[in-house]
Amino acid sequence: MAIGSMLRRRWLPEKSFPSYAYLPGRQPHPVRDPAGHSYNSEVMPLAAKASLDSDIFLWGLDLFNHGYYWEAHEAWEGLWQVAGRGAPLRTLFKGLILLSAAGVKIREGKHVAAIRHAGRAAALLRRLNTADHTFERALGMSPAGLADHAEAAVRTPATLQATVLGQPQPVFDFILGPSSGDRPNGSQKRRNGHP
Repeated sequence: MAIGSMLRRRWLPEKSFPSYAYLPGRQPHPVRDPAGHSYNSEVMPLAAKASLDSDIFLWGLDLFNHGYYWEAHEAWEGLWQVAGRGAPLRTLFKGLILLSAAGVKIREGKHVAAIRHAGRAAALLRRLNTADHTFERALGMSPAGLADHAEAAVRTPATLQATVLGQPQPVFDFILGPSSGDRPNGSQKRRNGHP
């Protein structure tokens, strides 16, 4: 199945996507290489606290949904680092990071590594309490549902289209985002992709 990104909603439409979707060994490293898309720039400020209502979380959703998996991993890693050890929020961010890594591996054609990352992501996501709907509202699906999608994505990988090197390409047939149509806490700050 081929998966497009044209109709995928943006949560931070005022923020420009990177000039390429990084795949290791195929483009300059985004932050370490002087030719990298984010070299010497602060892509997103460091997270002061882990929050599903932060622009960092929403930026990760935009990146993930549009096929920038390495970059989504980087956005969510900052949140994971400041989340409390053993906290469910930390588990969620780690699951999202691993799912992003699976997306990179699918794009690279490394099926065994994609299965490993998706499996680890699914295991973490299934550990989260399903009675608390906070994560479901932030993701647009339950963590267990996302775990099912992660495993399905590696059982039947997306048909990758020939693209220009660095062009993002979504590989998952689902879209993550707040289910209420607003930001995760329900604020009206951004609605339907508009500030």
